[in-house]
Amino acid sequence: MLALVGCTESPTGEAKPVVNWQERATRIPEDSLQAGATYLSVYSQIYSQSEHRTFNLTVTVSLRNTNTADTVYIQSVDYYDTSGEAIRKYIRQPVFIAPMETVEIVIAEDDLQGGTGGNFYFDWLTPAGSQPPYFEAVMISTYGSQGLSFSTQGHPVGTPRKHP
Repeated sequence: MLALVGCTESPTGEAKPVVNWQERATRIPEDSLQAGATYLSVYSQIYSQSEHRTFNLTVTVSLRNTNTADTVYIQSVDYYDTSGEAIRKYIRQPVFIAPMETVEIVIAEDDLQGGTGGNFYFDWLTPAGSQPPYFEAVMISTYGSQGLSFSTQGHPVGTPRKHP
């Protein structure tokens, strides 16, 4: 079973998935591929005024293929909370990101599972000589006329975990 990425509201008020991971499922080509892993910090909440008060945020995680001709393959997308406990696995089989495409994961403002120190871990493959995927998160919240937003960028963490 695949986890739902995040939802947007359609004009009729129905929730619809941001990404259908099943439609993106693919087999990894036999070509020579370079493997990598990336860490991305995200914040479902940030502290406000003291350590006893938090402010909730909507998180948009962007998985970007910066190659103009080569497809990127993502083997795993795992979300962890502040204490390092696994929250959810977004994919169960490899998926593709087409050249210059962006795929997004949205964590709703009322989903506080990640807490003040949520983390994503991505395992990926690219054709030899291609650019690695780029991972970025934008956190935002607005109340009344006040708004808060900031972003984080992914960091390479070396060799990916083993995948069947």
